[in-house]
Amino acid sequence: MSTIKQALVVGASGITGSNLAEKLIKQGIDTYGLARRPEIGLKGLNPVAANLLDKNNLESALAGINPTHVYLTTWMRNDTEAENIRVNSLMINNILEVLSPKKSVQHVALVTGLKHYLGPFEAYAKEGALPLTPVREEHPRLAIENFYYAQEDTVYAAAERDGFTWSIHRPHTVIGYAVGNLMNMGTTLAVYASICKETGRAFRFPGSAAQWQGLSDVTDARLLADHMIWASTTDAAANQAFNVANGDIFRWNWLWEQIAAWFGVEAHGFDGTVHLLENEMANDAQLWEQISKKHSLKEPQLARLSSAWHTDLDLGRPIEVMTDMSKSRKLGFTKYQDTRDSFFDLFERLKAERLIP
Repeated sequence: MSTIKQALVVGASGITGSNLAEKLIKQGIDTYGLARRPEIGLKGLNPVAANLLDKNNLESALAGINPTHVYLTTWMRNDTEAENIRVNSLMINNILEVLSPKKSVQHVALVTGLKHYLGPFEAYAKEGALPLTPVREEHPRLAIENFYYAQEDTVYAAAERDGFTWSIHRPHTVIGYAVGNLMNMGTTLAVYASICKETGRAFRFPGSAAQWQGLSDVTDARLLADHMIWASTTDAAANQAFNVANGDIFRWNWLWEQIAAWFGVEAHGFDGTVHLLENEMANDAQLWEQISKKHSLKEPQLARLSSAWHTDLDLGRPIEVMTDMSKSRKLGFTKYQDTRDSFFDLFERLKAERLIP
């Protein structure tokens, strides 16, 4: 069993990275958090400010840091999939090459996601190339380029070179607390519901019939953190790829009503048309500034809280999507998280942190 002596969380300011760092620190593990802006107010975190695309900068930033466990939880969105592949594989290659001479790394965990099965942004969940659901780890790669595949291959090559073990973690939509994250459905829906309550607008489901009526699941960031720590310290989980989800399933036609009730707004379901949330919120930046001022909120910039484009991707898919967790269960990971609580816990924290009214 691999013991975590020193952890390096790459992408510590994001949903996954910040929740993971918090868990590691609570276990008494010496934890470093790398990001462009790693000061996230987490007590006990050793912040490391660095640019993953600048190898010289990384070498300077990581001088004197000798992690036994590296958790790769970040990515960068680009205009094309070709550029996604180039940039995101380069970031991983750079940090693993910088760490290579230290000979300290025992395990590397990489977080990707269900685009492994559903395709990258340019071909996401398109008819004709959709997998059978629930998705399982043994499903073959799609016959199209995908930056997740490039990230995996970069980790595999470094593992062969340096002799560390690895784990790949494929969550569904991650629900958790973070500000400034590019893929943040929970906070996006909280902001949308807050706007609807403030203005009297309809809290209208923005997605497809398949998502409204079909089965789905999500991944709580806290459970994902537990899963990464488990896999990185469990011999049987070494050199494996895993789906990661809460363990329950739901339909959006049920959960939408639950979220609406929490905010005290009227739920409007699927009406036969996809109403993109990105369009719905396109002109709300100034409105959010006004709401923030009225309620003395901490973040007046709508773009720092809302990622409507990504929520539209998830809720607009033409098939129901859920994940199979049998592989993890058989190897001993049995933790479970109620999805309604995932959303409600997040909403409570956003309210307590004065990020929503």
